Amino acid sequence: MIYKNSQNIKNIFNKVSSRYDFFNNLFSLGLHNFWKRKLVKFLKPQEGEFWADLCCGTGDMAILISKKIIPRGKVIGFDNAYEILKVAKKKSKKISNHVISWENKDVFDIDSSICNFDGVCMSYGLRNLSDTKRGITKVFSILKENGRAGFLDFNHSEENSFSAYFQKMYLKLIVVPISGFFNLKSEYEYIEKSIAKFPNGDNLIKIAKDVGFREVKYKTVLGGQMGFLILRK
Repeated sequence: MIYKNSQNIKNIFNKVSSRYDFFNNLFSLGLHNFWKRKLVKFLKPQEGEFWADLCCGTGDMAILISKKIIPRGKVIGFDNAYEILKVAKKKSKKISNHVISWENKDVFDIDSSICNFDGVCMSYGLRNLSDTKRGITKVFSILKENGRAGFLDFNHSEENSFSAYFQKMYLKLIVVPISGFFNLKSEYEYIEKSIAKFPNGDNLIKIAKDVGFREVKYKTVLGGQMGFLILRK
């Protein structure tokens, strides 16, 4: 599998779409819901604001944000994987606030010239972009002045640390074998490879500052397993 080829990433998420929420709940013991709510708390969406959920997957973040910006706000969920976006659309039908819309579009294909978002979020998506700095630059370009952005993803722990060892063993001994029972072994083997190529917290901070964000914070949870990059333009 070619690392971070956009078509391959799209294929992965299209294939796992029907099992994605199930595996997220299973492998995180449901904690991913808490972390996503924590990201929303960091970002503080307000009624009437305009938001984007990039690499939205099954739409959890868009749905959480929608509840904060009703009745006059709007949130758009973007994802280039059509099958996983179908799951998001199905979930959002249960939400009656009508502020969510969905677009089957790659992050880098969003037209920066017509976007003016108060906030942007991305959960478990930045790591999968072909170029992390280009992705953060794109987010900067679609934000209003003083707009904020937040990213939740696996933390690239310091090599040879207990956190890195635990992460590697958990993926190899738990995540990959269980996903293999569902014929998704190669798709979940990809996670470890993607973390290895993903910048660590210090490098993410440097990238965000180089791009031009004036406020940059990086926080970790669960003993350094997950990380939050919180930015303000």
